[in-house]
Amino acid sequence: MTTTAEKINLLGMSQGALEQFLVERGGKPFHARQLLQWIYQRDVDDFDAMTDLSKSLRRRLREDAEISAPEVQAKFTSRDGTVKWLFSSGAGQSVETVFIPEARRGTLCISSQVGCALDCSFCATGAQGFNRNLTSAEIIGQVRHAIRELPRRENGEAAVTNVVFMGMGEPLANYRNLVPVLNLLVSDWSYGLSRRRVTVSTSGIVPHIDKLGDDCNVALAVSLHAASDELRDQLVPINKMHPIGQLLESCWRYAAKRSNRFITFEYVMLRGVNDSIEQADQLARLLQGRAAKVNLIPFNPFPGTGFKRSSVATIRHFQSRLREKGLVATTRRTRGDDINAACGQLAGKVSDRVRTRLGQRKINRKSIGEKSMRTASA
Repeated sequence: MTTTAEKINLLGMSQGALEQFLVERGGKPFHARQLLQWIYQRDVDDFDAMTDLSKSLRRRLREDAEISAPEVQAKFTSRDGTVKWLFSSGAGQSVETVFIPEARRGTLCISSQVGCALDCSFCATGAQGFNRNLTSAEIIGQVRHAIRELPRRENGEAAVTNVVFMGMGEPLANYRNLVPVLNLLVSDWSYGLSRRRVTVSTSGIVPHIDKLGDDCNVALAVSLHAASDELRDQLVPINKMHPIGQLLESCWRYAAKRSNRFITFEYVMLRGVNDSIEQADQLARLLQGRAAKVNLIPFNPFPGTGFKRSSVATIRHFQSRLREKGLVATTRRTRGDDINAACGQLAGKVSDRVRTRLGQRKINRKSIGEKSMRTASA
């Protein structure tokens, strides 16, 4: 980020904050809508080019403000067309952003933190530790860069049609900076995405799930990964604070507030740990009759992990069992693994100032698998 200390960065600023900023400098509230269109829809950084603003207001903007996005350090392109960017987050650190092109849509997976403090045992980001939250400018700057750089679709629309907060970090742990970005993504004055095309993925910070439903009702994905508290405590440690029953109740409350009622539950498939038919049955019992979809994710390895990916046949059988029980269940196609851009592989570069427990404990994956089998068959 190359923000000048004396100037205020307008990138990522909410419409309300932008209105106040402009009124204090002689503008009107409606000027905020014009400015949003210039920044996000027309991709203009130069205040002098914003010709529907008065000359005096443009002068004040030049003096007091700037539009500054994080710098790109590197770009990688996968053989399957997936693109990964490395964005500078200062102090020699970086975060990663991934674009996944498909025939009918283009999904941008963005980061919300430098590292992650939640220490999920199967995630490369958690292994890096945690440094800090990204600012709103650093978060939406990832979107702006992708839209700016990627060629437009054949119909003239931007390449990015969907934005998912599934990159580095726990979005709901950066709530204050997350919500302005969500509102900008869905605002008609900026990117104007459908709320169904913006997804926040969380490991389960229950109070903020409830709050998000009131503040910005977008699609929600929950990283579940286990159907019992005993196993999830080990895979997703925040479960010790917000156990599965409490988490699911917050999900059903969230679903009740949305027009598109379904909550997506993400379930990474770990060989011998959480992939038995008994565990599929246990998961089905939790979600049957609810506004739930299950997205099975083949585990993507990273250096130092002791987990292995479930076999194709095991994943297929697990999915079939869920469908037999009446659930909507899909399997995520692995994309970008040759450039370490697949789900769970994003690591960036983090100066770990807040140590997580991953570096202080040895996880016995065999023991986890044995315990989970006993729990599932109980």
